[in-house]
Amino acid sequence: MATLMKITGKKVGMVSLGCDKNRVDAEKMLARLSEAGFCITNSADNAEIIIVNTCAFIESAKRETINTILEMAAYKQNGICEKLIVTGCLSERYKDVLKSEIPEADAVVPLKENAKIVEIVFALYGQTYSGEKRDLQNRVLTTLPHYAYLKIADGCDNCCTFCAIPKIRGRYRSACIESLVQETKKLVADYGVRELILVAQDVTKYGIDLYGKSKLTDLVEELSKTDIEWIRLMYCYPESVSGELIDLIAGSPKVCKYIDIPLQHASNAVLRKMNRRFSFEDTNKLLKNIKSKNNEIAIRSTFLIGFPGETEEDFIQLKEFLKAGLIDHAGFFAFSAEEGTAAYNMKPTVKKSIVNERIKQLANVQRQVVITNNNRKIGKTVKVIYEGIDYKKQMFFGRTEQNAPDIDTVVYFTAKQPLDIGKFYDVKICAVDGYDLKGEVSNESAK
Repeated sequence: MATLMKITGKKVGMVSLGCDKNRVDAEKMLARLSEAGFCITNSADNAEIIIVNTCAFIESAKRETINTILEMAAYKQNGICEKLIVTGCLSERYKDVLKSEIPEADAVVPLKENAKIVEIVFALYGQTYSGEKRDLQNRVLTTLPHYAYLKIADGCDNCCTFCAIPKIRGRYRSACIESLVQETKKLVADYGVRELILVAQDVTKYGIDLYGKSKLTDLVEELSKTDIEWIRLMYCYPESVSGELIDLIAGSPKVCKYIDIPLQHASNAVLRKMNRRFSFEDTNKLLKNIKSKNNEIAIRSTFLIGFPGETEEDFIQLKEFLKAGLIDHAGFFAFSAEEGTAAYNMKPTVKKSIVNERIKQLANVQRQVVITNNNRKIGKTVKVIYEGIDYKKQMFFGRTEQNAPDIDTVVYFTAKQPLDIGKFYDVKICAVDGYDLKGEVSNESAK
């Protein structure tokens, strides 16, 4: 018993990289460790066990991951760290390489063994964990407590030619509606979560593997019956965005007027090479349909630049598409040739300098779209969830339902009295600050 207490009293720190789906994996591993008696710390300086939850999506993410592992490994020499554990997508994709190339790592844990993290830590100390099995839905929330990500499925069946996710995470696997509703209720009860952000590699495919057809709208309707106030949808593949889903977003008081649709490009030639099953014409029709149902729905998308064979004409078509202003928020990423994907050896490649210049031009186009849209909001009053203080600007900041955390714009605002983080306030927009909005609280009673 003394040995057991010595192990479980140790401090565990985790660095989680990559997407919010990976974040949910990290939060569940932290919960299992906490329930087994380990102490969770935010500082690597006082962590006796450090876990790096890795990303392996593209080359830049892999470089960041390796650098982070090496940075954390230094704490074994210069700090009190006793064990270094590597988990996540890089561990799944390059387990044997990591074991041979980074001997500082005491354990390299593939994705399928995440649920055994407690047993793995005990084994590193020569012990066997004999504690009771805990609820796998439990989380240690790493976001602000008023919002959380709900991973409704793992894996992917879309097989885009540039993407390694199906090889890393496997086939598409949905969680059942009942378990997701229960997890949501726990997030509300344990943390006071008010905003739920649904994530998967493709949320629109939710339920096909379990129920024989997409059940996303059914899931959202069930989640709406809980005490959650905002439900946000991320990563909706365009060919699966149904009229029923659009109507739900447009009309439901609990569903944010927001949808993330990763379009990747606007050129049919490039889309075909990517194995995307949606044409430029289909895209325009879909986006106009969404806006016609409710013009307040913000559409976010991501675009992959420099795919092999992308011509100047392809690029110009994408730039003109963005100028039309149907996309409210956009992210741009350079193509990364990932081994094991169909696009790995595709030719001709596009020079890095050309790719960087194209991304710069597209970002400038999108900036003008955002500023134009923002100017239309001056004088309007919007509902904002308050998230913090920008001390340089000497202003509060938060988000509307048209803004997802971390990736979209924010609203800066003033108030005559202290505010409560995670509460909603009515803010009258007074000015545009580049990508962002500025305003003042018009009703200081929290909601």
